[in-house]
Amino acid sequence: MSLKEQIKNDIKEAMRTKDAAKRDTLRNIQAAIKQIEVDERKELIDEDVEKILLKYAKQREDALVQLKEAGREDLVAKEEAELVLVKSYLPEPMDDAELESVLKEIIANIGAASMADMGKVMGAAKTAVGSRADGGRINQAVKKLLS
Repeated sequence: MSLKEQIKNDIKEAMRTKDAAKRDTLRNIQAAIKQIEVDERKELIDEDVEKILLKYAKQREDALVQLKEAGREDLVAKEEAELVLVKSYLPEPMDDAELESVLKEIIANIGAASMADMGKVMGAAKTAVGSRADGGRINQAVKKLLS
């Protein structure tokens, strides 16, 4: 079952169980998926849906920081619940050791020797790792390995 179908089925299940928070969060995600499908006139695959989920999760994380600074504890719990739900649809993130081993292999294949080759390594790493590690973690690990 594709991620899109899973989200659709989970919306139906949330409606049956009267879980309004889950239903609303999944509807927001489904609306973002539909919007991109209409704008780009193509059927989205799981990779595209994962990118949307990552973007949505990042928005939730940013909102959490702002809400905590503002002292809005009532909204912090709601955002945290949404973030947990969104992350449940994403693949398990890579641990540091696994990420480092993948990056070492990429560096060896490209023949990168210095920080000047960082762009090549980052490009290859983002396609190899996909949504299992964010760009910031990849960047830090590449800098560590190339320096």
